[in-house]
Amino acid sequence: MQVLEAYKPFEIQEIKLTDWKQRPVKNNFFELVLIKTGEGTQCINYNDYAYEKNSMFLLPPLKCHSFNIEKPTKFVFLKFTDSFFKNVNRITIDRNEWFKEASYILSNYNQLPGDIIKNDIDRNHLESLINMILQESRNYGKESINLVTSLMTSVLELLIRNIKKSNYFKIPEKTSDDRITKMLTYINENIDKTELLKIGNLAEVFMMSPTYVSEFFKKQVNMPLREYIIKAKLKLVEIRLLNSDFTLTQIADELGFTDVSHLSKTFKRYAGTSIREFKNNGEYMLLKRASCSSNIRA
Repeated sequence: MQVLEAYKPFEIQEIKLTDWKQRPVKNNFFELVLIKTGEGTQCINYNDYAYEKNSMFLLPPLKCHSFNIEKPTKFVFLKFTDSFFKNVNRITIDRNEWFKEASYILSNYNQLPGDIIKNDIDRNHLESLINMILQESRNYGKESINLVTSLMTSVLELLIRNIKKSNYFKIPEKTSDDRITKMLTYINENIDKTELLKIGNLAEVFMMSPTYVSEFFKKQVNMPLREYIIKAKLKLVEIRLLNSDFTLTQIADELGFTDVSHLSKTFKRYAGTSIREFKNNGEYMLLKRASCSSNIRA
């Protein structure tokens, strides 16, 4: 096993396994997993998906995932940790933009099994980027921190591109109207821009009448538009509470809550717990799928 941890907020691990053992999930946004060699199945939320060489997966920071290894498998784990957003680093990078991009991936990836990459071009790009990160980490240590950070930025961009192209949102499988996926993507891309989420603007962007927007959304998503937007914001609140040093005032201002009191009351209503209790517990609530809350499969 080789673990390379010199480049916080990233941990890079290359390991060959014959049996899967549950790994720590706290203190990270998610992990990108590259299968170098081997065969088996990935399980998330009791759903299985076969893997093989060059398969790529996202692992959420939840315990409801595992791998059933059928042939000895060499994994590369690229972990996006939270330390970058809690400590002052000397890396030349826009920390807020990094946080937004990592949060977008975590809040919109629906913790479903299966290969995250949907085309060979992006798969080749990611494989090359991961190999470069491994080589730099092994050979140059701290001297390559800026280059590794740049490579990781490219990894994030590719992940976001593939999430936007794929149907990771919770919508009825039978729907044939692709406008809802575009609308969900638009909402989540602009979740911190209250004006853009108003019905009048959504009606203009998606060429619907204002009276039809809410009806269309609820029919497609089985949830009122207002409730969806609130829950989408609260998922980002959870991420900020557990993975950053943002104050409650900063979080409330950024995500369009009236004040800290409004944020606190809304959070308790939907999460079923106070912000203080949530932080003390240190486990996601709204980001969990229902099956993640049941018996955990190691």
